[in-house]
Amino acid sequence: MRKKGFTLIELLVVVAIIAILAAMLLPVLSRARERARQATCMNNMEQLSLAVLMYVQDNDDYFPPTYYLTYTSEIGWDFATDTWWA
Repeated sequence: MRKKGFTLIELLVVVAIIAILAAMLLPVLSRARERARQATCMNNMEQLSLAVLMYVQDNDDYFPPTYYLTYTSEIGWDFATDTWWA
């Protein structure tokens, strides 16, 4: 009479198949995670632009102050020329 159960070879084959499927799934999950990060970033940028637009509308078409001043350098956005300056 034959014993019921799986042999070691059968279990190793199943584990190998699961490992192959997992290896195929990892790049897909990585791309999905990157797309989610990009979507979050785009949403944050949109919210920031809407906040600036609301500020401009409430303050007679003046942009919010965006100058970051330190003791060693000045970095900011020059809205008059639409360029970065440092």
